[in-house]
Amino acid sequence: MNSLKLVCNFIARWMGILVLLVAILSLAVPASFKWIDTWWINPLLGIIMFGMGLTLSPNDFKVVLSRPKDILIGCLAQFTVMPSLAWLLASAFSLPKELALGVILVGCCPGGTASNVITYLAKGDLALSVGMTATSTLLAPLLTPLLVWLLAGTMVDIDTVGMLQSIVYVVIAPIIGGLLCQRFLPRTTKSLTPFLPAFSSLVIAITVGVVVSHNADRLMAGGMLVVFVVMLHNLLGFSIGFLIGRLLRLSVPKRIAVSIEVGMQNSGLASSLAVLHFAAYPLATIPGAIFSVWHNISGAIAAKLYQKMPPTPSGRD
Repeated sequence: MNSLKLVCNFIARWMGILVLLVAILSLAVPASFKWIDTWWINPLLGIIMFGMGLTLSPNDFKVVLSRPKDILIGCLAQFTVMPSLAWLLASAFSLPKELALGVILVGCCPGGTASNVITYLAKGDLALSVGMTATSTLLAPLLTPLLVWLLAGTMVDIDTVGMLQSIVYVVIAPIIGGLLCQRFLPRTTKSLTPFLPAFSSLVIAITVGVVVSHNADRLMAGGMLVVFVVMLHNLLGFSIGFLIGRLLRLSVPKRIAVSIEVGMQNSGLASSLAVLHFAAYPLATIPGAIFSVWHNISGAIAAKLYQKMPPTPSGRD
């Protein structure tokens, strides 16, 4: 059992490298993951969300109630910084309509579950990170379709109701299922919890493999511009998130949590929404696929850098 835990810790710690290797493999040899139909993207994402539900506890929701200001700061940053950056970058670099739509989809999604793992590794405020992820995820059925409609409604027709339903089915329902399992099967849940970060990492890697393999040709033809825009989007999210925390004189662990939570998006959801609701614009899946790979790599690098950051006495608790 100890050996298994060591393996799981290794997988969780090196998630970025794992995702990168899977992305390279699926891009170079699409057949390696192409046999898995894109239909599985939603169930895979649901599994990740179910795992998130298993790891949440009443204390995580108490964070929302006991530290509403911190959560509000994080969620406001999440749903203003990344959507705005997505629209500005798509406009500044004159991205084609389909790619611009994909970038905006990524920007309008809630924080990803990988952000909690990265915050833990970065020695950030894990409780705040989990609280922000949970809150932004619960707000996503309303805010994500609304923001996509506001920012991309002039480009394409947006089915806001359909997107809302998709997010409820793929994100909210599995989380509730995980919470119910935790409530009624506490022993089983407790025994599974140590392995969940590694399991989620593997499922994220498989999801990336499926998305990349089915879009390998379009990814190769998409050029480096969209790759650069996606990377810039993520790095600016990290930087602005940290800057907001610093301007508001948050403690260093809180700055780290806000930075990572803002910079890391649920790009799997973006790819899923692109497949479900924008099939007429296949290139819209590309930014989500690239973001899925890149933010895990950049997150792992950010964690290494943040680990070395000394606490600031002036930061408030």
